[in-house]
Amino acid sequence: MATRRNSTDDPLAPVTLAVGQEDLLLDRAVQHVVAAARASDADTDVRDLTPDQLQPGTLAELTSPSLFAERKVVIVRNSQDLSADTVKDVKAYLTAPAEEITLVLLHAGGAKGKGLLDAVRKAGAREVACPRTTKPAERLTFVRSEFRALGRSATPEACQALVDSIGSDLRELASAVSQLVADIEGTIDEAVVGRYYTGRAEASSFAVADRAVEGRAAEALEALRWSLSTGVAPVLITSALAQGVRAIGKLSSARGGRPADLARELGMPPWKIDRVRQQMRGWTPDGVSVALRAVAAADAGVKGGGDDPEYALEKAVVAVAHAARSGGR
Repeated sequence: MATRRNSTDDPLAPVTLAVGQEDLLLDRAVQHVVAAARASDADTDVRDLTPDQLQPGTLAELTSPSLFAERKVVIVRNSQDLSADTVKDVKAYLTAPAEEITLVLLHAGGAKGKGLLDAVRKAGAREVACPRTTKPAERLTFVRSEFRALGRSATPEACQALVDSIGSDLRELASAVSQLVADIEGTIDEAVVGRYYTGRAEASSFAVADRAVEGRAAEALEALRWSLSTGVAPVLITSALAQGVRAIGKLSSARGGRPADLARELGMPPWKIDRVRQQMRGWTPDGVSVALRAVAAADAGVKGGGDDPEYALEKAVVAVAHAARSGGR
């Protein structure tokens, strides 16, 4: 592969490979490349494609020589899901990447699509790691790095308070850091975080639901205990769990299409369509049924039908997480 501009720190390298499952980091990897391309040529043509949009032959069409030699960025999301024929097209392209074109491949990592992943790495692509943050310490490190990147200082207590208040969603954490930096002068301390994010605890019910429908039982239970300790009403948690499982069921039974079309059909915002698509892996119709029954039982338990609401919630969270990974078996 020609690597005339293939430095690991050059976003205009012929091919960039972003590997991982952290949506915010994947989006930033894409944005970095697009920003660099448009800084070089304001008229850069950006094509953002999903596997179903990249049919055999499509890549050759998108990367064919242009009469005007325009710069182009071709983004392929979830490249681990590409068809075998399209993977052959990508591998062929790697041997002779086109001038003025930057190909960005987003890959979840892991066993699926490993042949493509290995081929892109062997070809010398610029690689950006986008690992999912699974531990509280990793989220704390992320918050500290966000403050540093924006040229501001925050006390260790403030960083911890922000993680405790916002939860595990990196996009929300980054947004919170940006808001604090924009609004507050000087060092950001714990008191400032407390003033801004008092009342955010209720949002943690959705953090519980997100982790559960993703099959991450231990993290869901951790979020559940934190939510209950901060005063979140159990009924809010069962409601969030029900919404999360129903969204999985609705999207899995919907016709394929673009997020905007599905959003209109299902009554969800487009960003939620993308998130639920990621969460659907491992789910089956039987799993959805099992999970909904478990949530219904927990809802009855927290509304007076049981002696221990916390136990009812824990049981439901474990059942939902199990259903997400085993289809209810």
